[in-house]
Amino acid sequence: MVVYEVGSGDGVAFIARHGVGHTIAPHRVNYRANIHALREAGCDRILAVSSVGGIASDCLPGTLVVPDQLIDYTWGREMTFQGPDDPVVHFDFTDPYSPEWRSRVTSALAGQGVEFLDGGTYAAVQGPRFETAAEIRRLAADGCDVVGMTGMPEAILAREAGLEYAAICPVGNLAAGISPEELKMGNVIAAVGPEMERVTNLITALA
Repeated sequence: MVVYEVGSGDGVAFIARHGVGHTIAPHRVNYRANIHALREAGCDRILAVSSVGGIASDCLPGTLVVPDQLIDYTWGREMTFQGPDDPVVHFDFTDPYSPEWRSRVTSALAGQGVEFLDGGTYAAVQGPRFETAAEIRRLAADGCDVVGMTGMPEAILAREAGLEYAAICPVGNLAAGISPEELKMGNVIAAVGPEMERVTNLITALA
């Protein structure tokens, strides 16, 4: 799910990016429509809530990660608002998560006494399947700490739209080849469920 702040604290808008009942696969989410609609609604910053699999040894189930970097492994997704007849624009993406907004998020978490990992690299993969053990070994070698399916192109579209973007990532499971159990979506959702109270408290504090 994604939470968006409207008018610098005047209100909060919410989009369930996977639809009601988790019916939209990550590679079929219309990220451009979501970001465009929120910009039109007057939103100025985005807090993305994305469940992830843990790769790094300190990213265990139940951990809350606030990433500061990402690597994009997705393909075939609409990555820009720029059309074929528009001037070519290259957006700086050195810091995929807006530093000042991300700092506000971490400060709010710390102020609530919530334990979290400050920093980490998010691997954005295509989905909807989970990864192979070899793919996770590759992601680990690339320096990724967690893996998810929705971080891109959401982050770059927010940058293009002029919206500040940060993410909080509850770890719902250990990644493939690390987890001793078969990965099942139902188990991941169940594991992330208890984290939503912390997420709700964070949203209240920020808004």
